[in-house]
Amino acid sequence: MNGTPVRVVLVDDQDLLRRSLALVIEADPGATVVGEARDGVEAIAVVTATVPDVVLMDVRMPRLDGIEATRRLCADPALAGTRILMLSMFELDEYVYLALRAGASGFLLKDTSPADLLTAITRISAGESLFAPTILSRLVEHYLASTPLRPVAPMAQLTEREVEVLRLVGRGRSNDQIASQLTISIKTVKTHITHLLAKLAARDRAQLVIAAYESGLIAPRS
Repeated sequence: MNGTPVRVVLVDDQDLLRRSLALVIEADPGATVVGEARDGVEAIAVVTATVPDVVLMDVRMPRLDGIEATRRLCADPALAGTRILMLSMFELDEYVYLALRAGASGFLLKDTSPADLLTAITRISAGESLFAPTILSRLVEHYLASTPLRPVAPMAQLTEREVEVLRLVGRGRSNDQIASQLTISIKTVKTHITHLLAKLAARDRAQLVIAAYESGLIAPRS
């Protein structure tokens, strides 16, 4: 990590894990811990007060879980630049999917190596989603395959081309692949994605994938 240190808040009800994460982060000059919380209630207070770049958020906690805390934090306009990275014990935990839907930008397993943790913090703070597109699509499919679709995205306001781009984003295609398949420029693809993010009130590409499935554009396990 280079430049201004990434400001991080740690949220986990296990004191030992929180301390371990803090030691790893503080050992790197590119990141610094600006706050800690033991549950979702404390998380909202600490994050609101410190406005960090990244929040490492546990899923299951007392009083208020990480999903609801994420939803409330992501709904706060003052925290538009704060990215939330979920901590989970399982790769395909349904709670991780729900957290992504609430606005989280990715997830890490709790046994992630220190190097991967620091890389994840860097990527999330830069506005990336912490998933390869195809992995994100498989995660969403896994959960929605056994869950009724809940169309929530205002699809009617999308243009025909935007629907095409959204469908390809949902299938895990990269910008280069979308440009090639639709015979348009990379710049045009990025413009369409910017419009999709605004129209669907999505924070990042992860939420666009979820919108593609939940709207019925892509059927789970299709």
